[in-house]
Amino acid sequence: MDKYFKLTENGTNVKREIVAGITTFLTMAYIIAVNPNFLSTAMGDGTAGALVTATCLAAGLTTILMGLYANAPFALASGMGLNAFFAFTVCGAMGVPWQVALTAVFVEGIIFIILSVTRVREAVVNCIPLTMKYAVTAGIGLFIAFIGLTGAGIVVSNEATLVSLGSMIAPGAIIAVIGILIIAILNSKNIKGAMLWSILICSIIGWIYAVINPEGATAAGIYLPNGLFKYESIKSIAFKLDFSVFTNSSAILNFITICLTFLFVDFFDTVGTLVGVCSKANMLDKDGNVPMAKKALLVDAIGTTFGSLVGVSTVTTYVESAAGVSEGGRTGLTAVTTGILFLLAMFLSPIFIAIPGCATAPCLIWIGFMMLESVMKIDFTDFTQGFPAFITIASMPLCYSIGDGLTLGILSYTLINLLNNIFGKKETKKPISIVMYILSIIFILKLIFM
Repeated sequence: MDKYFKLTENGTNVKREIVAGITTFLTMAYIIAVNPNFLSTAMGDGTAGALVTATCLAAGLTTILMGLYANAPFALASGMGLNAFFAFTVCGAMGVPWQVALTAVFVEGIIFIILSVTRVREAVVNCIPLTMKYAVTAGIGLFIAFIGLTGAGIVVSNEATLVSLGSMIAPGAIIAVIGILIIAILNSKNIKGAMLWSILICSIIGWIYAVINPEGATAAGIYLPNGLFKYESIKSIAFKLDFSVFTNSSAILNFITICLTFLFVDFFDTVGTLVGVCSKANMLDKDGNVPMAKKALLVDAIGTTFGSLVGVSTVTTYVESAAGVSEGGRTGLTAVTTGILFLLAMFLSPIFIAIPGCATAPCLIWIGFMMLESVMKIDFTDFTQGFPAFITIASMPLCYSIGDGLTLGILSYTLINLLNNIFGKKETKKPISIVMYILSIIFILKLIFM
């Protein structure tokens, strides 16, 4: 195992990697419940059970492939945001049959495989300036923390101010605060697996509350497991792609637009996640590049294609992989552990579905705190570097999108540095990659037409 995963070379060991893999799984296990909930609104109520199995199967196999092929500690599953776009926009508002929507995801995956094999995606990852990579890390940190704060009910929506402080005496908020204290105390004592212990303890507290006050727990989104073992076939949703859209001239343009939207969001969310998590884990090489980018991006593309075949929306690399990285995960053994747990979850889904959001929220908030450390490496006294970094960091949580934050950050970096290279002093001029210019043009077209 040490020879295959290069554990010693990466300063880790089997125990640390397994703990990191378990932590990553528990942090993102919510997708087992959320994805079927979203997709079943488009695919029919009778598909919820099949979607649980398909979600676990797609996540498990692609995450194991990530570990074995790319030797990277990244986990994959159906992407949040993309599944909502699939269910509520494509199939809901646009009225596209779910079989056609899955075909669009399949086509997107094939395009991604081609882009990954030809190193186009790798070139995009590596062309991002080092300052921007630090900014992406910090931006993702704030984004993750925001997800955690909303999941705990500490931050809530508000019509007047968009967001505001929720009730700090609500059950979810109290459990989340306990979880943060557990992580802080265990970390201060250098006890490994702090986030894992936090999730387990907070889940148990939540379930005890559900026994004592079922109505209050339900209102807080806390539920007891409704069983132990459960498995449902994917026969009703697997291999249901509908290619008849290619013979329908009136629908083909709409289909292309859907494919491009899936493609764009998935592409840059994945790029941002890889760059951010690798930067946090000090896994960038001496030139500031992601060493395993080509293999990781190819696995991501294969995951999207495979996911569409078994019946789920776009499979993508998860930002919650940062939870395992923060626990010391550095190799593919972390991913293999996470993937195996997803496969087991196909038969134990009642337990994992019942893990409350307030139990995983402390991990997300803590990860956000840890990832924000990268801002110390950004020179904010240099306007050409500092301002684009600020735009990237601020826009990821505020736009609720890693891809949109990366879009605005790269656009601002290219424009500011282009103007500085034309009008600024010679000693302040910096070279800009041709890929950055190409990306900026694509982003502008995207902002105009999509």
